[in-house]
Amino acid sequence: MRFKLISCEIFFREMEFLLGQSLHEIDVEFLQKGLHDIPSDEMTRRIQTQVDAASEQDYDAILLGYGLCNNGLDGIVARNVQLVLPRAHDCISLFFGSRQRYKEYFDANPGTFFKTTGWIERDEIADELKQLSIPNQTGMDMTYEQLVDQYGEDNAEFLWEELCNTEKNYSQITFIEMGVEPDGSFEQTARDEAAAKEWKFKKEIGNLTLLQRLLGGDWNDDFLIIPPHHKIIARHDELIVSSTAED
Repeated sequence: MRFKLISCEIFFREMEFLLGQSLHEIDVEFLQKGLHDIPSDEMTRRIQTQVDAASEQDYDAILLGYGLCNNGLDGIVARNVQLVLPRAHDCISLFFGSRQRYKEYFDANPGTFFKTTGWIERDEIADELKQLSIPNQTGMDMTYEQLVDQYGEDNAEFLWEELCNTEKNYSQITFIEMGVEPDGSFEQTARDEAAAKEWKFKKEIGNLTLLQRLLGGDWNDDFLIIPPHHKIIARHDELIVSSTAED
């Protein structure tokens, strides 16, 4: 079968590893990390543009290497080619291999910031996306010194704690080892960051099952298949996403 994969670049190493094992012909388009930080309707528009372009080709399916990602996939329409995506709130479910495992880990380890090779080596976000990001538009990415200069010291302290100190609810870094790391340098980078922040560090072994099934066409109940002329709908239950006929 012939597929088109549209994926966040955060999965680059994992996808490249699995593409070499796939029995299908798969064309790949990696999009920049950081789309989930911009307004969801803009993320939707950008991915829809890629879906529309792929729909003009002779593919059996268009695969989305994304979770729902702040509702960024909500409303995306399958044109004349079916879409397939994992049932996942975000990429961590895909690294863990199931949304159930991610939820169990999340509940048992509150305040955890996750790292993978993709999150570390692709940490830089393009300036254009930074300008569009919600933190930039709301001022949440300002430094304490910038707040002092603009609002004065008393106001700066309040604004920093309430809006800009985005790490105040975190106390742990978990590195997810996926088996595609070239060496131990990525894990060490995560360890060093945890030590610098005086946070706990843990390592978990990831699972490639969801990504493998996505590329392999083995789409079980962990995936949503959107038929042509239907669109993705975000849900507020364990299914995460469903589809409905295009308006």
